[in-house]
Amino acid sequence: MNDIILRVLARLMIPFALVFALYVQFHGDYGPGGGFQAGVIMAAAVIFYALIYGLSEAMRVVPEAVVETMVALGVLLFAGVGVAGIVLGGNYLDYFVLGADPVSGQLRGIFWVEAGVGITVSAVMLEIFYLFAGRSGRIDDDE
Repeated sequence: MNDIILRVLARLMIPFALVFALYVQFHGDYGPGGGFQAGVIMAAAVIFYALIYGLSEAMRVVPEAVVETMVALGVLLFAGVGVAGIVLGGNYLDYFVLGADPVSGQLRGIFWVEAGVGITVSAVMLEIFYLFAGRSGRIDDDE
């Protein structure tokens, strides 16, 4: 797609979408939002980029190998917080033992679990998009 207006708007909107995703990610400890919503917003920004600039360009910016690594990293981060709770004498995903006091442990645990969820959700959505868009051959630079 060679529409200059869409390309300029995309260049303006995508950074704001990514910053908003970070806000949702880090605000999830204190209010509505968190990892799932932030992951969806991050993936949507990359998908929007692919729709405007083409799938091959999006896969150059966020390669499939990076996406697959993010899936594993997010799951390991989530599970690692649970295992850390067990190692420190609590139950699986027992945040209270992760800090010097229960409140700091709770904040630390929620932060890392939400980070793991955000990474995983974003990566899984991108992997699904890459798979479907690559099979159809419709989102290409030629259009």
